[in-house]
Amino acid sequence: MSTPSAVIVGVGAEQGLGAALCRLLADKGYHVVIAGRTMDKIVKVADGINASGGSAEAIETDATDEAAVTRLFDHAFAPRNEIDPPDFIVFNAGINRPIGFRDVTAAEFEEFWRICCFGGFLVGREAARHLAPLGRGTVIFTGASASLRGKAGYAQFAAAKAGLRMISQSMAREFGPLGLHVAHTIIDGGIDGDRLRLRRPEVQTDSLLNIDAIAETYWHIHRQHPSAWTQEIDLRPYKENF
Repeated sequence: MSTPSAVIVGVGAEQGLGAALCRLLADKGYHVVIAGRTMDKIVKVADGINASGGSAEAIETDATDEAAVTRLFDHAFAPRNEIDPPDFIVFNAGINRPIGFRDVTAAEFEEFWRICCFGGFLVGREAARHLAPLGRGTVIFTGASASLRGKAGYAQFAAAKAGLRMISQSMAREFGPLGLHVAHTIIDGGIDGDRLRLRRPEVQTDSLLNIDAIAETYWHIHRQHPSAWTQEIDLRPYKENF
């Protein structure tokens, strides 16, 4: 019996959403291709999965580099004994920090766009090129509530995330009829991972989104029957003021 596989782009710290998705998929019997910019971090995630009896490999990938993204997908979809081509792709790369509108430099604005939007386009395009001919698969983009509304100090983030949301919608309308399920998740609140914990250790756990709970929602989307697909879902902790 062959093993299903998945590609998770935008994996960082072991206690982060990307890593949680990788562990969940490995627990479900998937071979996981773990892609991220920092090799040391993604190797730790892969080593942890392999040490627990799962199957994973780490591929250093800058999601804003077209050639790197193309190489990643060519590798993941190359024929392999006992491993099926991927049927689950997640784009999880991102960057976020407040900057006053008058202080945002052109370089900073472009950096946010490249990571949050352009990277999503590259990953989505390669996913569509490989999955649409197969007539199956799921592509999920990790979004944010900033894609719905711009907040003071976050114009650079909101613009990029709104663009990512439109990529998701356009892909869903073009490739849904071909059997490719494209979904966008609106993460409305802080994620309880290493990045936020290091920056704001005082934040209470029950006011943050649990990484494993988010991952379970992604898995549910992937397993949905095609007669009832989700294109967009919003997730927030019960204490979030929305």
